Amino acid sequence: MAEHGTENRQSGWRPTRRLLLGATVVGGAVLWGGNTVARLTRSPSSAKDAGRVADVDGYALPLKPLENAPTHDAGLTWLTKGGTVNDASGLSRTPVYGMVEVSSERDVAKVLAFARANGLKVSMAAVRHSMGGHAFDDNALVLDMRKFNAVSVDAAAKTMTVQPGATWHDIQNILHPRFAVKAMQSTDIFSVGGSLSVNAHGMDHQAGSVVGSIRSLRVMLADGSVLTCSGSENADLFRHVVGGYGLFAVVLEATLDIVDNAVYRTTREIIKSEEFPRFFNEVLEPNHEIGLFYGHLSTAPGNFLEDMIVYRYEKVAGEPPADQAPIGEPGVVGVKRLIMNMAKWGGPFQELKWFTEKTLEPRFENCTVARSAAMGEGEACLVTRNNPMHDSVPYLFNDLAGETDILHEYFVPRADYNAYIGEVRTILRSQSLPVLNASVRVVHKEDIALNYAPQPAFSLVLYINQPTTAGGNAQMRQLTRALIDTTIRYGGRFFLPYQLHYTGAQLLASYPELPLFLARKRKYDPDELFSSTFYRALKVLSPTT
Repeated sequence: MAEHGTENRQSGWRPTRRLLLGATVVGGAVLWGGNTVARLTRSPSSAKDAGRVADVDGYALPLKPLENAPTHDAGLTWLTKGGTVNDASGLSRTPVYGMVEVSSERDVAKVLAFARANGLKVSMAAVRHSMGGHAFDDNALVLDMRKFNAVSVDAAAKTMTVQPGATWHDIQNILHPRFAVKAMQSTDIFSVGGSLSVNAHGMDHQAGSVVGSIRSLRVMLADGSVLTCSGSENADLFRHVVGGYGLFAVVLEATLDIVDNAVYRTTREIIKSEEFPRFFNEVLEPNHEIGLFYGHLSTAPGNFLEDMIVYRYEKVAGEPPADQAPIGEPGVVGVKRLIMNMAKWGGPFQELKWFTEKTLEPRFENCTVARSAAMGEGEACLVTRNNPMHDSVPYLFNDLAGETDILHEYFVPRADYNAYIGEVRTILRSQSLPVLNASVRVVHKEDIALNYAPQPAFSLVLYINQPTTAGGNAQMRQLTRALIDTTIRYGGRFFLPYQLHYTGAQLLASYPELPLFLARKRKYDPDELFSSTFYRALKVLSPTT
């Protein structure tokens, strides 16, 4: 025994095969977990480009390459000569003649003249967050508007005059701390020109969509002429430029209303989805001190589209401190991106996401305004109007290959909300694409040519993940058409800035004014200089044109 013990001590301890296997498994799990977390939290290394959904309702949309294409004019600032562009979906890869950077009205005039002289089509693009080829077309000359972005403020008139490439993010930084935007999209990543082209709406349920904040527009028509238009001057053109998807004119500048950067008390409460219409009628609509609102629906399996967090921002007495810090950027981005990407795995991870939204998110709320004596006592969280509107949602963008996240928006008459949500819940539960976010907004009746809100409505915004495969595209198309059918049955409409998955019958049922819209397009732009993949899809799907 003594000799045996001595031999063991001399030879050293040797791990068993089972122990080695266990250590390998644990080490691999730790390594996999670390790599997975790093992958899920990583910011994008580049824009997604997963190809192209190349047809609409059975019709092929790609065009043949240009024959005898003109030489690229050396007097223009070419960002690309040839090449391809894509949009936020990553599924709209499109070959173009080239992309020109414009930074002045003179640049725009030169580009349009070159295109007219050479038989080229023209599209306008900035941040390209539409998802259905709205900002470019096959073989088109694309105007990159991002450097056409000057902003000037008239404090006495409470207006700002902005060029179309300016983003709401940059505008807010200029207005802060004294003023704030009156109406914009729910996040600040978009350009003014893009928001005007879709008549965007956002968190201010009283201000309505951007058309209600426009004093006037200066635009350049296809022939190079410049006009001013508004609700009272060249009103027909105005109704077609706003919400006209860049098909009628190039916006040179917009004069928009601005408002005081009010101080708000933030509150949030959880209600049942079916309580929302009553909550809106009794709490939100009568109280004009509630300046901002949004409703966030649960996407967890246990209460899918049943529970809603209502965020309210109610004005309090007192002026914002004059020495406010800059608005600031979103925090804990990596954690938010991790939770959002894990939610794509379904089930427990969706429950985790809902748990963090209900219980953890309030603990990290950034209360940006120091309470003054005029604002009274208490522990309420105070922010200025600019703070909740200054969200660039960086956590929604990721570096995951083989998948993309797609927006949908549907508008339904307010009286039909509960029945409608019940049917949408059934549709979404019966399919497998992960629903990452669902929110409810308020829209008012609008008066523009291609109108998503011919009557007061609630809008349902969905954010849905899909594989970037033919199968994933087919799933999304089937789901989109099912949701549109349900929306139409309730007298609602679907929003057009997203994917081209609808049928011609659905398009005309939702937008019966489309043939007149296309006829007016040809009046203002008889040679159809302004074009896009989206425009060609509209023509294909509207049999009367």
